[in-house]
Amino acid sequence: MSTATYKRGEIRTGKYTNGTGSTIAVDSVIVGGVVDAKKCRVCIAREAIADGEEGIVALSGVFEFPKVSAAVIKMGEAVNWDSSEAAVEDNAHTTAAGDVAQFGCAMEDAGAAVTVLDVDIAEPGTYDAA
Repeated sequence: MSTATYKRGEIRTGKYTNGTGSTIAVDSVIVGGVVDAKKCRVCIAREAIADGEEGIVALSGVFEFPKVSAAVIKMGEAVNWDSSEAAVEDNAHTTAAGDVAQFGCAMEDAGAAVTVLDVDIAEPGTYDAA
């Protein structure tokens, strides 16, 4: 699992039931509310959540995410969650199974050498079930 660190902004939370087979660590990235080709949320675990248990996840706020190093992202650009890289990618990235397209807003410019990016996760994205 990758992690995202809280930066700023209002945090709205929800309750998430873990069915992954293992414990989800604090600050782990979770794709919640997945329905094929429908809007879903990229959420952040706010506490450790044991398998089969319910825990609190952030649904909004600004978090620092790992970023695909080759991606060039401009402030204000919608970003994609690349599940195979466990990192954010620019919105020109072609999504694959498990990815979430245009789930949040980049809060700063990030060139190819940058490895982390502040992202506002308030907006839902579109899940790719391919």
